[in-house]
Amino acid sequence: MKAFIFIILYIAPFVALAQDKYTAVLQRIETNNTTLAALREQTEAQKIENRTGIYISNPEVEFNYLWGNPAAIGRRTDLAVTQSFDFPTAYGHRRNIGDLQSRNADLAYKAERTRLLLQAKQTCIDLVHYNALAKEYGIRLENAQRIADTYRIRLDKGDADILEYNKAKLNLTAIQTERAKVEAEQVALLAELKRMNGGKEIFFTQDEFTPPVLPADFEEWYSNAEAKNPVLQYVKGEVNIGKEQVKLSRALSLPKFTTGYMSETVVGEQFRGITLGVSIPLWENKNRQRHAQARVKASETALEDTRLQFYTRLQGLYHKASILQQNALELRRSITENRNDALLKKALDSGEISLLDYLMEIGYYYDAVIQALVVERDYEQALAELSAVEL
Repeated sequence: MKAFIFIILYIAPFVALAQDKYTAVLQRIETNNTTLAALREQTEAQKIENRTGIYISNPEVEFNYLWGNPAAIGRRTDLAVTQSFDFPTAYGHRRNIGDLQSRNADLAYKAERTRLLLQAKQTCIDLVHYNALAKEYGIRLENAQRIADTYRIRLDKGDADILEYNKAKLNLTAIQTERAKVEAEQVALLAELKRMNGGKEIFFTQDEFTPPVLPADFEEWYSNAEAKNPVLQYVKGEVNIGKEQVKLSRALSLPKFTTGYMSETVVGEQFRGITLGVSIPLWENKNRQRHAQARVKASETALEDTRLQFYTRLQGLYHKASILQQNALELRRSITENRNDALLKKALDSGEISLLDYLMEIGYYYDAVIQALVVERDYEQALAELSAVEL
């Protein structure tokens, strides 16, 4: 279970980045995912294991039946019932350790659950990107088909030459090829969602990005992120477990006790009474306390390292998202203000420009649209990683 916590999971908690268009898909995946189902069972088994071995040891019953020699001295029977126990404070420390370990088991499950749902959300974001590309290439394909049909008619009438018609056909074929590639990616991403959904079909037709605005103050936002990050909570839990184990090792260094009842019966005589015993801790727990203290120190060092790694990773993601946000806004604004696809179509139809000029000019517009979709996808991927704790 502990290995789950070291999976890459750099996340931050702010509701503002929650995106409802993914919620329904992620809820279905959480319900149907077989990996999470197995992990839930493992977590419950781990929590049961954490509650074992925290109670006093079993009582012991000893019975002896002895034959005398010579037979004239009769027979002897002994009965002893004893109970041994550690120093009383040891049981409280064991219970505390078990509770802390169970809490960490839940955090480990939460970390793996979040990692898997983040992966599913990123798959959905990629699918939105390819859905948008499919929509864009659908528009381009209609336009390319119209141009090819027009030049075929013009060629038949003698108004165009074979070179222009071939250019139109090549343009159509190129767009058909690109659209086929996009459709193949859509199929692959839907198959990946199906795998995550326990083999059940899942559909996601969203084809537009509508990401929220990034919070303005990173430091203020980060303080909340650190308080809710399951990785840091887990490592803090390891520190607390280590401190309890130090206390337990001290308690186990104190004497152990044994008490009970004993009887002895021989011919004509019977003895009954109580027994008391104490063990003197000399060698059995040697170095146990030092080992527990060393583990605490190691856990504290790991906590500081995890906090540093978390902060720097989140800071880098935040700055990346900020830059991508500005780029996406500028690209969309530029496309809206400077698009000339309608004017180019009109100029081509009226014969003001050649087909080659049209394809070159419209290519600039097409490239800008594709670039905008890529930047929007990358921005939303960064936001998904930042807001993964809300999944």
